[in-house]
Amino acid sequence: MSIYVIYTKYILSLTNYLQFLIVWILKLDRKQYKRIKKNFVFNFLKQIFTWWHKQTVGTFIYTLISGKLVGKDQFGNKYYGNSKGKRWVIYKNNVESSKIPPEWHLWIHSLTANKPNNEKKKYVWQKNHQENLTGTEKAYKPEGSLGSETKKNMKKYETWKY
Repeated sequence: MSIYVIYTKYILSLTNYLQFLIVWILKLDRKQYKRIKKNFVFNFLKQIFTWWHKQTVGTFIYTLISGKLVGKDQFGNKYYGNSKGKRWVIYKNNVESSKIPPEWHLWIHSLTANKPNNEKKKYVWQKNHQENLTGTEKAYKPEGSLGSETKKNMKKYETWKY
């Protein structure tokens, strides 16, 4: 028996155990259990085969072994560090680097040693952080751009009258 077969059997038994634990703790009925089981398996497969869904398997294992939770931002992203000074983020949903607020951006790039304080007072003129909206319906489309509904008069000069 190869190590891969043993590893696969271990992972499958671990997922079955976790499913049983969820059902036992939440005391779900059969219909709710099937829905959760379907989502659990789907999310587990997404976790293994895609890098853009929260984190990779390697990051997950590295976080379990040497990661220490440093904090969480207002979007639900979790920030980790280790004793060697390495810092990383695990996103709540899709991996999008523009979802990191400015305070945590400073910390994750080692520009500051102190972790950000979520209770820090903001000025009246400061806006809340927003991810990059390019390519979405909420993207900024100035007047006259191809994506805008309103068209700008592009005439740059006035013709002479004879």
